[in-house]
Amino acid sequence: MKRSITKVIAGAIIVTGIYAGCKPEKFEGNGLTSNDLQAAFNVTPVPGKPNYYILKADTKGVLAVKWDTGDGAAISKPVDTVFFPDAGNYSISLTAIGKGGVSKTSTQQLTVSTSDPSAGNLVKGANMGTGDDAFWNHITISSGVTFAIEDGKMVAKGGNNGHAAVWQAIDVVAGRTYKVDMNVSGSGATDTWFEVYAGTKQPVNGQDYSDGGARIALNTWAGCGKTAFNGKLTSISCAGSGNTLKFDKSGTVYLLIKSGGSNLGLTGIGFNKVTFRGVN
Repeated sequence: MKRSITKVIAGAIIVTGIYAGCKPEKFEGNGLTSNDLQAAFNVTPVPGKPNYYILKADTKGVLAVKWDTGDGAAISKPVDTVFFPDAGNYSISLTAIGKGGVSKTSTQQLTVSTSDPSAGNLVKGANMGTGDDAFWNHITISSGVTFAIEDGKMVAKGGNNGHAAVWQAIDVVAGRTYKVDMNVSGSGATDTWFEVYAGTKQPVNGQDYSDGGARIALNTWAGCGKTAFNGKLTSISCAGSGNTLKFDKSGTVYLLIKSGGSNLGLTGIGFNKVTFRGVN
């Protein structure tokens, strides 16, 4: 019996020694990762279609791609067509993913010289940068809420059941379809509303505005805006008739953004990249 136990112990020692001598396998250079991965790509205009561009990635050794065109669109095809309706400078980035999850990113600059005549953004000062406040008219409906540009956003702050707005005039064409949207963010508000209008009645300081009805809105009573949020207003909105607009007559409409309530939150409600554009 003792001899048998000794053999078992000796065998265990040998097996343990074998496993103790093993070293972690190195994957570099053995085909499980991409050592020569490149995030190369080309951007070329689409012939006969102004403001449209073809994005084409080099697919050598690439298993998946992810494009960033700066507008939040999720593009994951190695070849795709994108539309830039507004004149400006754009940073286009490609992240290429290879074997083993290795990834590389590269960026190119694209300059779009002119806005699309039908789908170009009609809002001035849309990005809320330095000097953009000059394009917006401010009105106070009741004291307690203020609008001001801070760090690239127009921010509505305060509460105390106050009510204020910013607006600008926009020329539209009868029968044409338009869409309005913007990026919004906040830390969460209490008993508060944030509404977007596009009416034909010119706003007046000291008077509430409801012409045409709210199109897209945050409303804490309806369930949105109570907790932290950040994204497109059309995605977060829980009130209003919708962001698609059409007008019976050509002429001037007034894009008005207003907010009010008990408490707009610690950081207030910020917004930028406001768009009011025709739909192709």
